[in-house]
Amino acid sequence: MTKADIVEEVYSRVGFSKKESSEVVETVLETIKKTLESGKTVKIAGFGNFVIRNKGSRKGRNPKTGQEIEITPRSVVTFKPSQVLKEHILNYKPSGESSESVETA
Repeated sequence: MTKADIVEEVYSRVGFSKKESSEVVETVLETIKKTLESGKTVKIAGFGNFVIRNKGSRKGRNPKTGQEIEITPRSVVTFKPSQVLKEHILNYKPSGESSESVETA
């Protein structure tokens, strides 16, 4: 799913104009980015948490040459889904699939 798909969902579900829907989506994403840039966690109830994780320096290898290199310390964003989201995905059945199991020979 792309940002344009999300804008389309907001447009069709909420009834905002496409421009307003785009502004809402852009504002939410920008707020998440700024919060993460400041080093804070973004917690969305029923969805999950976006967390900044600091990785220390470590030794690695250049896959082409096999030469050992030093990987510099950096910050990465990780996503931890909520239990609600995990359960929703676990119980998800694509359309057309029945809840009964189908055996094949």
